[in-house]
Amino acid sequence: MRGPKDMFERRLRKFQELLRKNNIGGAVIRALSTFTYFTGTRWLRPSLLIPAEGEPMVFVVEGEAEEFKRRSWIEDVQEYQDAESLMGGVVSWIRGNGYKRVGLEFSVERDAYLLFLKVFQRLNPEVEVVDILDLTFQLRMIKDPGELDNIKKAGKIAKKGMDFASELIAPGLSELQIASEISHLLMKEGSEDPKVYVSTTPRVHAEPFRDAYVKDNGVVTVVIGADYNNYYANMARTFLVGEVKNEVKRAMEVKKLAYDVAIKSTKPGITFSAVEKKIYEVYRHERLDDYYVKGYTHGVGLLIEEPPITTIVVGHRFWKIEEGMVLAIVHPPLMLPEGAIKHEDTFIVRGDNLEKIT
Repeated sequence: MRGPKDMFERRLRKFQELLRKNNIGGAVIRALSTFTYFTGTRWLRPSLLIPAEGEPMVFVVEGEAEEFKRRSWIEDVQEYQDAESLMGGVVSWIRGNGYKRVGLEFSVERDAYLLFLKVFQRLNPEVEVVDILDLTFQLRMIKDPGELDNIKKAGKIAKKGMDFASELIAPGLSELQIASEISHLLMKEGSEDPKVYVSTTPRVHAEPFRDAYVKDNGVVTVVIGADYNNYYANMARTFLVGEVKNEVKRAMEVKKLAYDVAIKSTKPGITFSAVEKKIYEVYRHERLDDYYVKGYTHGVGLLIEEPPITTIVVGHRFWKIEEGMVLAIVHPPLMLPEGAIKHEDTFIVRGDNLEKIT
C-alpha cells in the first residue's frame, strides 16, 4: 500500500458523501486509476464496489487475494474464477443491497470496458446507471500532500529521462529505438509504467514507429510521462538536429514566449480559456496562429492526462484554475511541416505562483 491507511479511508468517506448527496446507492469502480486512488495499489482487471454506506469490497481473480491484501487496506476481498462469476458477484451485491441507482465511470481508460456496461444493463434492467466520472475527479483534481510528493519524485525521474534523450538523439536512430532506450532508463530509476512518445514527423501524439528515423537537419520531439508510486509527471521537448530552417528556430522561440505567458497567467480563480486567449495572441502576433493547436493544458496525476483536459474537452476550458491542481503547461505543439514544436512541463498550482517540478 503506497500511503497511510487513514489517507485512503478519508478519500473513500468523502466519495461516499458524494454518492449520498447524489442519491446513488453504490459505485462499481472499474477504471484502473480510480481503483488505485481508493485502494492504494494498481491492479489489473479491477472491480471495487463502494456502497454509499458501509465498507468497500474488491473482487480479484482466484489466487490473488493474499497478495492484494498485502498491498491494500481493503479487508473484504473476494475471489472469482471467470467473468460470469465476477458479474454474478456484482449483481448479487447490487440486488442484496436493494440499490436502484448505481454509479459507473463512463471512461475510455484501461479496464473500463463498454462491454461491461452493456452486460451490466442487460442483467440489471431495473437499475439506473449513473455516470460518476465527475464525482471521482471532483476529489482527484485537487492533490493532497502525499500525492504531490509522489509527483515531485516522478518529476525528477522524467527530467533524467529528458536529459538522456538530449544526449541520445542522433541521425539514423528510429523513433522506437529512442523510446525504448529512454523507457529503459526510466524503469531503472523506479518508473513502473512510463509513457514515452517520440516524433520525427509532424504528429500531435506520437506512438513511436520502428520505421521513422531521425533525419539530418531535422526535428525530433520527445514526450515523457514518468510515474512514481503510480503518480505521473509530464514533460516534452523538441530537439533540433543539425541545421534547420530559420522558421523552425523562430517557432521554437515563439513557443517559449507562449510558455512564459501561460506560466505567468495561470492563477487560481482564472479560467483556462482566459489564459488560452493570451497564448493565442502571442501566436497571432508572431503570425504562427495557423500552426496552433488549441487547449493549452491538462491535469496530471494517476494518469499522464486527466481532467481538466482542455485539449480534448471543450467545456473544461471554462473551468476555473484551483490551488492544488497539477497541470502540464503548455501541452499542444505548433504543427510545422518540419515537425511538432513542443515545450511542456508539470506544475503545481500554489497561490499566485506555479511550482515547476520537471
